[in-house]
Amino acid sequence: MAGSGSGGLRTYTDAVALISGGASGIGAALARALVAQGARVVLADRQLELAQNVAGGLGERARAVALDVREAEAYVEVAAGVLEREGRIDYFFNNAGIGIGGLYEDHSLDDWRYIVDVNLLGVVYGISAVYPILLEQGFGHIVNTASMAGRAATPGLSAYCATKHAVVGLTRSLRIEAQGRGVGVSAFCPGVIRTEILKDGGVYGKFAGGMAGDLDEEQLERARPMEVDAFAKAALIRVARNQEIIVLPGMWRFFDGLYRLIPGVLSRFMAQGFFKEYERIAQARSSG
Repeated sequence: MAGSGSGGLRTYTDAVALISGGASGIGAALARALVAQGARVVLADRQLELAQNVAGGLGERARAVALDVREAEAYVEVAAGVLEREGRIDYFFNNAGIGIGGLYEDHSLDDWRYIVDVNLLGVVYGISAVYPILLEQGFGHIVNTASMAGRAATPGLSAYCATKHAVVGLTRSLRIEAQGRGVGVSAFCPGVIRTEILKDGGVYGKFAGGMAGDLDEEQLERARPMEVDAFAKAALIRVARNQEIIVLPGMWRFFDGLYRLIPGVLSRFMAQGFFKEYERIAQARSSG
């Protein structure tokens, strides 16, 4: 086995980054931004062919490996393989996730098991595989992808919201444990980012009931989605600063602060807006 590397964390020239969910969306955008700054990236995804296409477009500094984040042993093998080949892991972007939306009654127990397996246990398995490596080498940074749905109550996304709240709590707790041990821990809490998850929950997700189907363009633009490559570039600046919770785009930082200040008022406002929009979408789809 190669050694655990020398020196401390690299930002980002010659750094080694493992990215789960690297075939698309935020994961692929992170890979593009990191390679542009001189890092080497490993894209881990169950969509292996798509991940290989992304890596192929980035040149010799990128490669792809197959990974289903629901498989803990596979995660250990991937992490060990990166260490064996690269000699170190500077950054672990624990990014893979799915979206499941709809009212609570639209969620089956299988939906709950599935989203917990991917969005929560997948994050746990990733940390369990990579964190010991970072502790042994004495440096590294774990970045878990959560969501603004992990910061604020979000109607129509109860299962997704539950898993993302859990990821935020896990991140904050682990960050305290890792302090003084050379390992940083952060969480991305993006607002609306223009990625595949907006398309009926992504390849492996789903929106049910009145939320089934893609968001219409007018509805999407009202949310002012941030372009994914712009998100990745801005997010990496904040990772380099070792920020704990990274909320982007900027308008969502305002919302986040407001929610901390007056959660009850905003919850009532969100409920009114949600059900009005939910009924509008359901009626439009039933008549269309």
